[in-house]
Parts: sequence; C-alpha cells; structure tokens
Amino acid sequence: MDSRKIHFLASDGVLAREALTRLIARYGQRPAAGADVIVALGGDGLMLATLQSAEARGLPVYGMNRGTVGFLMNNYSEEQLDERLASAEETVIHPLRMRAERADGEVVEALAINEVSILRAGPQAAKLRILIDGRERMAELVCDGALVSTPAGSTAYNYSAHGPILPIKAEVLALTPMAAFRPRRWRGAILPKEARVTFEVHEPEKRPVSAAADSFEVRDCERIEIESVADIEHRILFDHGHGLEERLIREQFA
Repeated sequence: MDSRKIHFLASDGVLAREALTRLIARYGQRPAAGADVIVALGGDGLMLATLQSAEARGLPVYGMNRGTVGFLMNNYSEEQLDERLASAEETVIHPLRMRAERADGEVVEALAINEVSILRAGPQAAKLRILIDGRERMAELVCDGALVSTPAGSTAYNYSAHGPILPIKAEVLALTPMAAFRPRRWRGAILPKEARVTFEVHEPEKRPVSAAADSFEVRDCERIEIESVADIEHRILFDHGHGLEERLIREQFA
C-alpha cells in the first residue's frame, strides 16, 4: 500500500504526539478524504473514536499502541509500515445502537463498538426490568448496573464484570450484570445478535441511572433500548497472525 495514502492521527499523549511527528516525516500525510487507511496512534479509547469517524468514509483503521490499554492496537514500530498494512488482517465490527429515554422526555441515540453499560448514578442500587424483544425476562434486577457487549468488546468492561469472552465471529451478544444483589447468583445471559434488549428503570428519582455507549454518557435515564446495527460496519486492521480472533482466544489463556 502506498504510504502517501495514509492518514495519521494521534491522541494527546506525549508518546503519541512524538510518534505522529516521526511517522509523518517518514511516510507523509494524506488528508482523511484522500486516504486509503487511517493509522491511529494511542490507546483503545482513540481506536474506538477513530472507528466511529472513519465509518462514514468506509476507511479501515490500523492502530499502533502509544497509550495505556492497547487490546485493539498493534505493537508500535516505525519500520516497514507499508508491508504491515499490505499484509494486515481485516475484521469487520457491527456496533450497537443505544436509544436512551431521559426523565425529562428527551431521547438520545448513540453507537457503541464495545458495549452499552447501565450504571447506578446514586448511592442506592439500581432496579432494572429486563425485556428481550419486548418480552419480560426479569421483572427486577437489583444491581450496580448491567451491560450489553459485542464480541469485540467482550474482553473489555464485560470481562472485568465477569462476563464471557465471545468469539469474534459469534452471532451473539453478552448481557452481564454488575454486582447483582437480587437475584444474587444471576450471572447474565448470551443472546442472539438480533435481540433487542430493553432496560426499564424502577424508581428513577430515588435510584437514578445513567447509560453509556462506550464513553458517551446519558444521565437520568428511565428506559434504554439496545440492538445491533447490521448496516453499519467498522473496519479494523491487525498485523498478520495477530487478528482479533487470535487475541480473544489468547486472552482466555493469559
């Protein structure tokens, strides 16, 4: 791949900004509108934001780790970038759409590549009613929160909450509770990718709840709907032999 068709961008970290300067000097810089690929320098937060912005142009994103958490990033190297991009493995990710209804009647929509998380926003536990495709499956979950994760995000917040790691090609979503108090032993559910998950908040004034699509937060929610979006694709590139499927398997044996 011609390095003149690369668009580089970086997070605000010192390492990332220094790497950006060196890579542009070595490989040149194309505007995003005329590029074949975006190379993102930072951590997973930057990768998620870049995938969102690149989707409109259909561009793949290749990340190099110049941040802290770098599960979605490749190892940093300034050598042979053209060759690495030419042989890279591509994974296509379909995001989740969150539709959150606030107490004041406002409806906010956002996309999430990793997960949509529902979190208590006060000192008392949240009380959530869970519906799947409009059918009540749990009348009341008392918890610190719950989340719905894609396979790509299953090693992130979902895994920290003791949710399952999902194979990247699995046509499923993970529904995982956080610090469930009642039912105390409920560990969550594996759902079809096409499932529409709805959380209804009980006692929202006494037990306020926020919803977050990746890092985009909506506060004072009363109802949150989550579903996978089949017609939106995010393209992410990994070094040959180190694709996302391999990373997910490797993570389970770490």
